[in-house]
Amino acid sequence: MTTVAAIDCGTNSIRLLISADGPEGPTDVVRTMRIVRLGEGIDTTGRISAAALERTGEALSEYAEVIEKHAPRAVRMVATSASRDATNADAFTDLVMARLGITPEVITGDEEARLSFGGAVADLPDDGRVRLVVDIGGGSTEFVRGVRRADAAHSVDIGCVRMTERHLHSDPPTAEQIAAAEADIIAHVDTALAIADPRRSAETLVGLAGSVTTVTALALGLDSYRPERIHHAEIGYELVAEVTDRLLRQTRAERLESDVMHPGRADVIGAGALVLRIIMERAGLDRVTASEHDILDGIAASIR
Repeated sequence: MTTVAAIDCGTNSIRLLISADGPEGPTDVVRTMRIVRLGEGIDTTGRISAAALERTGEALSEYAEVIEKHAPRAVRMVATSASRDATNADAFTDLVMARLGITPEVITGDEEARLSFGGAVADLPDDGRVRLVVDIGGGSTEFVRGVRRADAAHSVDIGCVRMTERHLHSDPPTAEQIAAAEADIIAHVDTALAIADPRRSAETLVGLAGSVTTVTALALGLDSYRPERIHHAEIGYELVAEVTDRLLRQTRAERLESDVMHPGRADVIGAGALVLRIIMERAGLDRVTASEHDILDGIAASIR
């Protein structure tokens, strides 16, 4: 049985997937996440902070033990927005080498988008419909259009961490702060759609990453975070808008009262939900399908 390990290090979280070939396709052996906020402050300072590197190092040490236990045939780690933007990215590379013994691949936004698309559509029905896949991360959001493979892709620097740090400073944010974030997001979304889906040909919207899955869990009224309920759940625009409005009116402490809310996401989920709502508005798509499969699955497939 072939076993591979995929690691995705983004602006907000670092995730590990150990996947094995099964009789009906790849199966998860381990799928786990740590919120490390690698990109904390990068939009302002341009550098990865010492505290962020320390948090990331702790997560990498945990992952090294898990990888050693399962002895995968291949390991691939990719790093995205925060590592692309940081002037001291070499410190991050050295850290990964010291903890895992491999070199992280700092990939472009377009490559990130294509890996995300491959992971997201692998277990969706092959119905011939054109899909727009959006991966809302901490520092960037990737837009990819295609059927079974990506036809066009574009990455823009909007994400839940970046938009929170740039605009949503109060707890809860003020109306003026929300309006500024909306204007910023709209400008970037329109740019991305003009490149990734210029003719608005996409028939369905698929949303990836923690902002989308958390909004979906809240929209479904789940009493705990249940991936099996969230994966491929379809949510209408009205529910997305309702959840977004509620999150932006709540304080961080109030958001933490929800059993589906990861503590490391509570301060940035309002911005992530806002990005999703605006994408649906600007793309003219009134429903979104949430996927628990994303870039991690695309990375694993690339080395299988």
